[in-house]
Amino acid sequence: MQSGTPDPDTPRDLLSYARLYAESVDVDVDHDAIEWEVSKRARRRAGACSYDADSGTVTIRLTWDAYEQYGWRQFTATIRHELVHAWEFQRFGEAGHGERFREKAAAVDAPRHCESFTDPRLALACTASCEWRAGRHRASKPVKQPGGYRCPDCGADVRVEHLASGVTWTDAAGYERARAVVDDW
Repeated sequence: MQSGTPDPDTPRDLLSYARLYAESVDVDVDHDAIEWEVSKRARRRAGACSYDADSGTVTIRLTWDAYEQYGWRQFTATIRHELVHAWEFQRFGEAGHGERFREKAAAVDAPRHCESFTDPRLALACTASCEWRAGRHRASKPVKQPGGYRCPDCGADVRVEHLASGVTWTDAAGYERARAVVDDW
């Protein structure tokens, strides 16, 4: 490896640099019990951490597209974030984004939530004059059945928009009609 800022060209290089970087972060984890993977399929998560309680193995999965979007310097925040989850799994058998996570994340300058690296395909929005709006990458339950949800700010109905096409709907039947006319699913 050369000195200076790493610039991985391949997922394999990213894994090598990530492992080395992880060992420099002041989080008391068993690095030998962490498996590392790179996903080229993930569309919204920069990283993920999972735990196999039977084997005690933690897997940190990093997203190649997020690395390419962020660059190494910003991507190290994702690595620190996932290491905090690994620490929680190894110490407590569970992980989340609660107070314990916040405290440890602050200690290693890890964000509580990683910044999105892609624009959402869908948006939930208030149907009233309120300005509430939330992006979505997947067809979650509120996207498929918006009639069962209300605006968290004012309580009005929620409308869903497929951002690329402008097609909107407010109920499950509208979602099915949108799926029939929009190619991007």
